[in-house]
Amino acid sequence: MKKAKKNEIIMAIIIGGVCIIFFAIMFMQFKTIEETDITAIQNMRETELRTAIAEWKGKYEEAVEQLQANQKSIQEYKQKIEKNEETSDLIEKDSQESNRKVGKINVYGEGIVLTIADTENEKVQVLDLIDLISELRYAGAEAISINDVRILSTGYISQPYEGITVIGGQRVSSPFVIKAIGNPTYLASTLSLKDSGYIDRYRAYGLSISDIEIKKNIEIVKDNTDRENKYIKEGENK
Repeated sequence: MKKAKKNEIIMAIIIGGVCIIFFAIMFMQFKTIEETDITAIQNMRETELRTAIAEWKGKYEEAVEQLQANQKSIQEYKQKIEKNEETSDLIEKDSQESNRKVGKINVYGEGIVLTIADTENEKVQVLDLIDLISELRYAGAEAISINDVRILSTGYISQPYEGITVIGGQRVSSPFVIKAIGNPTYLASTLSLKDSGYIDRYRAYGLSISDIEIKKNIEIVKDNTDRENKYIKEGENK
């Protein structure tokens, strides 16, 4: 937005300068007409007077044409400013949408919350979490987090040690609080299918799974990991 404001200021300065130059030219033309010696006109012969009138008329018409051209130029400049503002708004909108998709901004919305935890006889495994994420996405989840760590398509989940789970480079552990933004009816019904749904299946395996909470306003925080591309190059392959 700062860049758009800067462009707008520059364009306004340009328009102002053009207006000053145009009106200065017009003023000089009209001044020339006004400063014509009236006494000299009285002494002119009829032919000379007609010639002079024709010249003044031509200058007047030229000045009018110049004024109209100036007004047209000013209108074109205004349209360019408006177009730049629209382009800037579009760029800003696209940027926000891109940041939302890659998890670089906090998001809010209705959805569901549930908790999965270890039990004495069974521990939550990475594949258990991956299976849950897949079912939530299948049900239309637009954003997911586990223990407030954003789940991204470019991220990864691993379990290097017993009891230690790593999501996108961040360590999390049981209990796992899962938040999902999306249509709460679809999300809840998909996980709650009798016998075949995620909740019934994994409860049968011995995991502790809370009842689903449907919430109107869930916050899923942005991804804070730094994913700098070190090897990707832009442009054509050479």
